[in-house]
Amino acid sequence: MEFFRIIDTSTTEQQLRAALPLSNLEAFSTELILLDTPGEHEASIGGIWGEFTLQRTEIRGGLRFALLECPNALCWTVTTGYAPAPDGIVLHLTINRQNKAPQFVEEIEGVLEDMARCLQGLFGE
Repeated sequence: MEFFRIIDTSTTEQQLRAALPLSNLEAFSTELILLDTPGEHEASIGGIWGEFTLQRTEIRGGLRFALLECPNALCWTVTTGYAPAPDGIVLHLTINRQNKAPQFVEEIEGVLEDMARCLQGLFGE
């Protein structure tokens, strides 16, 4: 399954990367919390689904975040400069399932909405 949010604000790939280190997790999600001091590429986090290792990877256009132990392979990207919104921020979240219980989908939508709100606050004009 995949989920999208478009944040209608202008930024650059470099600004995304600079503003979204793992040490600044609370600035781009109020749903996820750091459990200890993060490294540059990985952090122990907690959230509504339990505790995971969150991995941060630089990709073309921005960043990819992945919950390494997640049985649904949940990951999301935060990018700019490319379709479907080359002048905005694209938040794209995926899981490796075609169908999930409605409650789980609602939880994903809530996490995604929270991230979109936080990103709008960080980069909004």
